[in-house]
Amino acid sequence: MNGAKERVQIRRPLQPFNMLFIKRRRDFSQKHSDEAGVFLLYSSYHPKRRIKRSASAGLLLPLCLILILVCPPGVSQPAALSPPQLDQLVARIALYPDPLLANILTASTYWNEIPEAAAWADQHSYLRGDAMAQAIQTDHLQWDPSVLALLPFPSVLDMMARDPAWTEQLGNAVLTQYPDVMDAVQRMRRLARRYGYLTTNGYINVIETGGCIQLLPVNPDVLYVPYYDPLVVFAPPRPGVAVGGAIHFGPAVTIGAIFGGWGWWLGSGFAWPSHTILIDRRPWQRVWINRSEYVHPYMHPWVRPVGPRVEVHRLRR
Repeated sequence: MNGAKERVQIRRPLQPFNMLFIKRRRDFSQKHSDEAGVFLLYSSYHPKRRIKRSASAGLLLPLCLILILVCPPGVSQPAALSPPQLDQLVARIALYPDPLLANILTASTYWNEIPEAAAWADQHSYLRGDAMAQAIQTDHLQWDPSVLALLPFPSVLDMMARDPAWTEQLGNAVLTQYPDVMDAVQRMRRLARRYGYLTTNGYINVIETGGCIQLLPVNPDVLYVPYYDPLVVFAPPRPGVAVGGAIHFGPAVTIGAIFGGWGWWLGSGFAWPSHTILIDRRPWQRVWINRSEYVHPYMHPWVRPVGPRVEVHRLRR
């Protein structure tokens, strides 16, 4: 109680002080009418000051609403990566053939769909060619076509699913700085080419024109996934070490016309000089700003089936 009384006694004198301050200000304005005009002009109680504040508040409110809509809280654009960071980011996929690499880059922008797609691809890895394409259709798979395009490559999806942080970082880099990503791929290819690891063989054609290196499949309908150690192929070979066996290739993956709805109809790849990713021979233009509503203009677009996914194929291990 003593403490309560003390608090009351401390707070009570504030009210007379406020009244005294107002009274003294009124007395001042009566005795010094000339100076009072200046005092009131800069006072927060002046009507002109209130009008200015109201006008400012009216302008700030629409501006705040626009900023909230354009930049939703908690969703900020990732910081740009430096060239060395990008080199390290793309090292594991830089030597993939252009059509496959283009689909990996675009699918990485849907990184949240990769784990489930990788599980489906692993469970249906016994399917090949047209049987795989028919399974994708009859199972009512709901993922983006860029992700569906990788289902014939279970090892690639497994790599992306096992390292979700890398996949998300790659997807963010494609959304925010894809020309820099393409430049990083070219830098790594030039290193492997310089050290003698990257050469034409029975799986890929290495074509170097205008300072850009293309990796194209020998047969456009058959692709092979390369396997290599980035610490080996992007470094000078040690004396006496053969470089011919540094890059291995997996089994053949046939991509027929039935895969056209997922970007393989007219092929995927790059227009390297203009820094353009091509899917179905059309520029991929999904970036950070339009990532929520972008729909790629496929020549034969895949229409997602209505309803949930339905599993109609026998699973094998």
